[in-house]
Amino acid sequence: MNQQELSSFIWSVADLLRGDYKQADYGKVILPFTVLRRLDCVLEPTKEAVLAEHAAKTAQGMNPEPFLLRKAGQSFYNTSPLSIPKLVGDQDHIATNLDAYIRAFSPAVRDIFERFKFAAQVDELGKADLLYQVTERFARIDLHPDKVDNHQMGLVFEELIRKFSELSNETAGEHFTPREVIRLMVNLLFVEDDAILTKPGVVRTIYDPTAGTGGMLSVADEYLSKLNDRASLVMYGQELNPESYAICKADMLIKGQDVSNIIFGNTLSDDGHPTRKFDYMLSNPPFGVEWKKVEKTVRSEHEHQGFNGRFGPGLPRVSDGSLLFLMHLLSKMRPAVDGGSRFGIVLNGSPLFTGGAGSGESEIRRYVLENDLVEAIIALPTDMFYNTGISTYVWVLSNRKPTHRKGKVQLIDASSFWQKMRKTLGSKRKEMGETDIATVTRLFGSFAEARLATVLNTDGKEVGREVLLNGDTPPAAPDGGKVKLVPLSRIFPNEAFGYRAITVERPLRDEKGKIMLGERGRAKGKLQADSALRDTENVPLSEDVATYFKREVLPHVADAWIDHEKSKVGYEIPFNRHFYVFEPPRDLAEIDADLKQVTGRILAMIGGLSA
Repeated sequence: MNQQELSSFIWSVADLLRGDYKQADYGKVILPFTVLRRLDCVLEPTKEAVLAEHAAKTAQGMNPEPFLLRKAGQSFYNTSPLSIPKLVGDQDHIATNLDAYIRAFSPAVRDIFERFKFAAQVDELGKADLLYQVTERFARIDLHPDKVDNHQMGLVFEELIRKFSELSNETAGEHFTPREVIRLMVNLLFVEDDAILTKPGVVRTIYDPTAGTGGMLSVADEYLSKLNDRASLVMYGQELNPESYAICKADMLIKGQDVSNIIFGNTLSDDGHPTRKFDYMLSNPPFGVEWKKVEKTVRSEHEHQGFNGRFGPGLPRVSDGSLLFLMHLLSKMRPAVDGGSRFGIVLNGSPLFTGGAGSGESEIRRYVLENDLVEAIIALPTDMFYNTGISTYVWVLSNRKPTHRKGKVQLIDASSFWQKMRKTLGSKRKEMGETDIATVTRLFGSFAEARLATVLNTDGKEVGREVLLNGDTPPAAPDGGKVKLVPLSRIFPNEAFGYRAITVERPLRDEKGKIMLGERGRAKGKLQADSALRDTENVPLSEDVATYFKREVLPHVADAWIDHEKSKVGYEIPFNRHFYVFEPPRDLAEIDADLKQVTGRILAMIGGLSA
C-alpha cells in the first residue's frame, strides 16, 4: 500500500469505534495500536532467536539485556512468544495476553505505551467488546520497514494526527511541520557544510526543543544519509505532548537512536538537556501562544541568572513565547572555538518588529544582531501550515558565520515560490515544490542580491519567471507584454536594523503663550517640558542624531530639544518594507478608455433587451 492507502486503512478502524467512542478520542486508540503493530513487525524476523537467547542467558543467571539487543538487531526487544497475529488466535484471553505482551517489551518501549495511557484504552475497548476487533484489524497490515520505510511511516503518523486534531478541534500545527518546510530548513542548515559533512565517519549532533513526532530530526537524518552514508547524526529532542512524544520515541527506537536523548516535558520550564551544546538545531515553536503557565520559572531564570541562563537578553510579552525558544536555542550553541553551531527556527511576523526600543522583543533582536548571529531570514508563502494561513519566516542563526557573511544579514522573499495543492489540508493550501526549495537554497548559498523577473503577456498573465543575480540581464518582454522586476534577495549590514529612539520635548507655555520656567529645586530657572507635546523620533544608527534633529525636527518646531536621558537603542526588521515595489497607478486616459468600453457593452446589452 502507498502512504495514502495505508492511512485510509488504519483510519478505517474509526468505523469500529464509532458510537462507543467520541470522535475526539479515536486517536487514543488508533495511534498506540499503530505504534504497537510497527514495533511488532520490526521484531518479528528475530523473535525466535531472541526467545532462545533469553531462555539460555536466564538459565545461566546472566543479565540477558545486552544479548537480547544484539539478537534483535534493534535498540529494543520483547521477550514474549506472543505477537499481534498470535493475540488474535486466542480471543477469550486477548486482554490478559495483550497486557503480558506489552510488559515483555524493554523499558523504553513500555514508557511509550505508558505515555499513551494504553492500559486504560485496552480496558475501555474490553468493556465495549471491541478489543478483539481492533486488534484483528491491525493484524491484517504489515508495517515492517521493508514494506513501509521510516519516511512513509512518518507521513502516515502525521496524516493520522492531522485527522484526529481536526476532529477534536486541536491545533495540528502544534504537533508537526509540513515536510517541504522541514526540507527547506534542513537544506539551509547544511548547505554551507557539505564539504565537512561528506568526510568519512563524521559525527554531528542535532536538536529540536519542540520535537513533535520527530519529523524535523528524521528529515535531517535522511538528508545526511543521502549526502554521506558513513556519517552519523545523533538526535536529541524534547516534547510536551504525550502522544507526540511517544510517536517520536518509537521512531527513534526503530532508527537505532539512543531514546534517552528524547525527553518528555516543557522545554521552557524544565530543560531536558541543561548542559548539552549541539552542532545543529531546528524548531517550529507554536505561534502566538502565551507562556503564562511557565512565567514564574522563566522570569526567575531571567532575573537571577541573567546571561548565565537562557533568557539573558530580555523577555517577550506573555502573549507570545516564540522568542523564548529562539533564546533557548542560542544557549545551546556550541562555542565558536569548538566548531560553533547553526540553527533554523520558524517564527511568525511578530518577532520581526513587535516591541519598541527597550522592550523585551527589541532587546532580543538587538542581542542577536549586535552579536552578528543572524545569517538570513526567509519569508515563506502564506497558507503553508495546517493550522494557520499567516505569514511565516525561517530565521537562520549561527555563531560561525563564514567570512563573507560577517556583519551582514540576508533577507530572502520566498513568498512567491509555491504551487497549489490538489487537496486542501486544514489551512494548508500551498506547498513548496522541489524546484522552489532548490531555488531558495541556491539564493541562500550564493549570498548575493537577486531579483525575480516575471514575464507577463498582453493579458497580464504570467508566462515565465527567472531569478536574476547581480549583473544578470532581464529576459525580453513579449510583444505587448512586459517584464515585472521585484527584489528577491537583499543584503544589509547588521546596524541597518538599529535605531535610536529619541524623545523630543517642547516647552510648557502659559495661557498667553509665554514659556514657563521651573520655580523650585533642580528645575528652577530651566525650561519645563510640556508632556502633551512630547514626541518620539526613531533615528537610524547609521545617522548622527544632531544632524537628523536639525534636518527633520527643528524646521517644523524651532523650540524643540532632545531629552538625551530618555534615548534608547532599538532594533526592528521591517521585512516587507525592504521588498516593497511601488506600482504607479494606471494612466487616467487608459482608465477612461476602459470605462467607455464597458459602458458601451452595457448599453448594447440594454438595447438588446429592449428590442
